[in-house]
Amino acid sequence: MKKDRRDFLNTCFRFVAGAGIVGVAGVLAVKSQKGDFLWQLDPAKCTQCGRCATSCVVTPSAVKCIHVYDMCGYCDLCGGYFRPNVKNLSTGAENQLCPTGAIKRSYVEDPFFKYEIIDELCIGCGKCVKGCGAFGNGSLQLQVSHDLCVNCNQCAIARDCPSDAFSRVPIEQAYKFAGFKTNKKI
Repeated sequence: MKKDRRDFLNTCFRFVAGAGIVGVAGVLAVKSQKGDFLWQLDPAKCTQCGRCATSCVVTPSAVKCIHVYDMCGYCDLCGGYFRPNVKNLSTGAENQLCPTGAIKRSYVEDPFFKYEIIDELCIGCGKCVKGCGAFGNGSLQLQVSHDLCVNCNQCAIARDCPSDAFSRVPIEQAYKFAGFKTNKKI
């Protein structure tokens, strides 16, 4: 079978077009795997329901409590540290709100105390965040720890979140904090 010039050019054009489509698909696949988007928890929408601790595929949860020190009042009676109606302001486990003891309380000067989150112990239950918001200024907030998050295509926490506080955002908007207009840089 003899091919003429028109058949030759038509075959070449189809080959180039097919290679171009495959190339674009490859670039898009690599770009989506690079992680240009990640899961973000919006603390302004979060209701501290506790599902972050139980729904995450990572154990313990990739959602952790963070302390926004610029908002903290360094209170002696911290609503995020102590159980409600506690009579003795000591660091005894029976007085602490956190079920795993993930908040460390340190004396600064009378009447101020510093509160630090121990990430390894935090399970992301949100009890301290709820207490801080109810009896304090909201300086304890839940955030996705992106070094622990596996960035699932369909996040189990986002699926189970009753307040729709989880969404996929560009990596430049990785952290949002309630009470601030700027985002933390990663």
